[in-house]
Amino acid sequence: MTEYSLNDPDISSIDYVKFRHDLTEFMVANCPQALRDKVFSNQKIGRTEFAEWQKILHTKGWSAPNWPIEEGGTGWDLRQRYLFEEVSAELDCPPLYHHGLGHIGPVIMHFGTPEQKARFLPRILDGTEWWCQGYSEPGAGSDLASLRTSAVLEGDEYVIKGQKIWTSHAHEADMMYTLVRTSTEGRKQAGITLLLVPVNAPGIVVKPIRTIDQWHHVNEVFLTDVRVPVLNRISEEGGGWACAKFLLDRERLSPAMVPRLLRQLQQVETLIRSKVKESGATPTLLSAISRLLNAKASAMGAKEMLMSAITEEMSGTLRSSKSSALKLHCTELSQQISSLAYDLVAPHYATRLIPSTPDAEGSDDLDIERQLLHTYLFYRSRTIAGGTSEVQKNVIARDIFGV
Repeated sequence: MTEYSLNDPDISSIDYVKFRHDLTEFMVANCPQALRDKVFSNQKIGRTEFAEWQKILHTKGWSAPNWPIEEGGTGWDLRQRYLFEEVSAELDCPPLYHHGLGHIGPVIMHFGTPEQKARFLPRILDGTEWWCQGYSEPGAGSDLASLRTSAVLEGDEYVIKGQKIWTSHAHEADMMYTLVRTSTEGRKQAGITLLLVPVNAPGIVVKPIRTIDQWHHVNEVFLTDVRVPVLNRISEEGGGWACAKFLLDRERLSPAMVPRLLRQLQQVETLIRSKVKESGATPTLLSAISRLLNAKASAMGAKEMLMSAITEEMSGTLRSSKSSALKLHCTELSQQISSLAYDLVAPHYATRLIPSTPDAEGSDDLDIERQLLHTYLFYRSRTIAGGTSEVQKNVIARDIFGV
């Protein structure tokens, strides 16, 4: 196995050991314990929690680890960003809210006008404006190019009609970056445009979709004659597909995926140890230990793959197939870990999992075992969200075999 050192003097003069120490020192001192408790117990994290941590990081100048210095970011390289995510996960600090910082922010930096950068980027940095993604539609999920939500230019405004679905955090967002169809001529991809839409605009209705985990993540968004100024168009008309590809290519190489899974694996290992201590090495727990060892081996493989991808990305040699393979592997690993946790705790908690009302979270919010059941149910969506596993396999096949 190749070793990818985080402190390789041939690659960088940065002292990554000191950098990691500085991260740890700051997060221990500044991330509120109540917030860390909520993350540790696997509770649902929403805008309130994200914003609290974002404000603290913004004061420090660390609110955008993936942004260049000239746009208000840290200018960190990918190794530094990985260490930031690793320390955050180990100390149970909240993850960064990805829709603004990881998705639309970089798109605006790359494709936006100076006026758009000045309008939107500072509000992403300080957390005063929150975003959601209006991509998927009924009948246009994996085949995103088939989207039908239309936008017709009238004067200096677009008039939007259509529906988006599975829109994460739309109920908490101020803005939605959304793909719309501005032309039906030629290739489907050529008629797609990216618009920035205020969620409180007249004609927008957000309706929750209740998922099996009983957490409110996703929504339907209905747009009826919603007017958006041309100034809110990113790139030229018909340039939305290039923006979408730019976003998705960067989403799949996320330094945050592996550290969060490693942290969950630690929790499951602690759970197994406690149950062995209580009940002894029963056949069920011996089976769980075997599955745990397999999951740990998979996690080591995921970290190795991520570190090699980081090295290749920094040298400009990363292929899209590796990013997709990493996403695919982490998807399977997340379900492997959560399924193991589910089998350990379900017999005791299953009857108390579903609240009596949709918004009830129960009185034992800090009960890690109960929250692991919610996590298991939520992770069923991992093979779909961010590009289905089938899509990732197609990307890998095209890259390797040229088909």
